[in-house]
Amino acid sequence: MRRVVITGMGIYSCLGKNLDEVTKSLYAGKSGIGIDPARLEYGYRSPLTGLLERPMLKGLLDRRSRVCLAEEGEYAYMATAEALKNAGIDLDYLAQNEVGIFYGNDSSAKAVIEAHSTAMQYKDTQMMGSGAIFQSMNSTVTMNLSTIFKLRGVNITISAACASGSHAIGLGLLFIRNGMQDVVICGGAQETSYLSMGSFDGIGAFSIRTDDPTKASRPFDRDRDGLVPSGGAATLILEEYEHAVRRGAPIIAEVAGYGFSSNGANISQPSDHGSATAMRRAMQDAGVMPADIDYINAHATSTLQGDAFEAMSLQALFGECHTPISSTKAMTGHECWMAGASEIVYSNLMMLNSFIAPNINFENPDEYSQHLNIINKTIEKNIDVYLSNSFGFGGTNSALVIKKIK
Repeated sequence: MRRVVITGMGIYSCLGKNLDEVTKSLYAGKSGIGIDPARLEYGYRSPLTGLLERPMLKGLLDRRSRVCLAEEGEYAYMATAEALKNAGIDLDYLAQNEVGIFYGNDSSAKAVIEAHSTAMQYKDTQMMGSGAIFQSMNSTVTMNLSTIFKLRGVNITISAACASGSHAIGLGLLFIRNGMQDVVICGGAQETSYLSMGSFDGIGAFSIRTDDPTKASRPFDRDRDGLVPSGGAATLILEEYEHAVRRGAPIIAEVAGYGFSSNGANISQPSDHGSATAMRRAMQDAGVMPADIDYINAHATSTLQGDAFEAMSLQALFGECHTPISSTKAMTGHECWMAGASEIVYSNLMMLNSFIAPNINFENPDEYSQHLNIINKTIEKNIDVYLSNSFGFGGTNSALVIKKIK
C-alpha cells in the first residue's frame, strides 16, 4: 500500500497568520477570542468570536483573482501559499505536474447575503458584479485555488459540516493510496463575518460569557455554556512517500489512518457510538491500538452535549491508557469547516516541537470528563502518534491518525 505523507503546512487563524506565530500561541496557551461589536448591532445574543484580520492581497494577486475570492477564500489562499512554500513546491512545479485539491467548506453566507442585498437595493441583478457567483458557491475555495495555482488534478469541495476539513484530508489519503494522485492540496476554510453565524446564534449554540472572552471557550469544563465561533484556513500538502523522497521534499509526518461514520439519528445530536466507530476505524486503518496513541486532539467544542458524548467515547476507548487529551478549541474557538484541517496543523506543530498545547479554561471536570487525562497547562511531551477527532451536524464523524515519520 502506498504511504501518504505531509510535506507542507500553512495556517491563517486567530492564533496567528503563519506557522511560527501559531506555534508560539499554542505553546503559550494564548486565546484568540474577543468581542465583535458588529454582532451586537446585528442582533446576536453573543458577540464572541475568534478575531483575525482580512489579509491584504493587493500586490499578491491580480484584481480579477481578488474579485472572485470570498472571505474564506482569502484565508485559504494565504494558508495554501505558505503550505506550498513549506513543501518546496513552486508555480513551475505545479505547471509541470498534476496536483489535485480537496478542501473543506460548507458555506459562503456573506457573499450570498451581500449579492442579495445589492439586487434588492438596485432591482438589477447585474449590479451584483461578475465575481458574485464565484464567491457565493460552496465550492468557492477549490474553484479559486485551482485557478490561481493552475491545478490540473482532482478538484472537489467537501461540505460535511464541522468535519469538512478532516474528511478532505481523509479523501486525499485515499486518492494517493490508490494511485489516483501523487500530490494533493487538502484543507479547510471558514468565514468569520457576522453574516455567516446568525442562525447558530439563534439556536443558542454560542457562549454568552462576555465578561472575559478568553475564558468563554471551555471544552470539557463543568461550567461551559456553549461554543465560540471562529475561522480562517489551514492547508496541508499530502504526497506519496516515494514521490516525496525523490524530489527531496521535507517530510513532516505520515497520514496513517482515516476513520469515518454517520450517527444516523437526530440531525443535531452527537453520538458516543458514532464517534467511537470513527476512532476505531482510524486506528484499525493505521494499524495501531489505543495504547499506541500519545495524544488526542479532541473535537470538543465547549457545548454541553457534544463534549459529554465525546468524553464518553474517549473514556470507553482510552480510559485505561490515561491518554493525554486537549481541545485546541479552548484557544481558537470552533473553527467549523476548517477545524478538521487546522487541528492537524496544530497537532503537527506540537509533534515537531515536542509539547502538548493546553486545554485552557479546564478548571472543573464534569461527570463525563472527570476520568479523562485533560491537559490544561502546556507540557513537554514526545509525540510519535496522535489522533484527531472531527464531528459535525447531520451526524458526520471523521478521525485521523498521524504518525511521526520513520
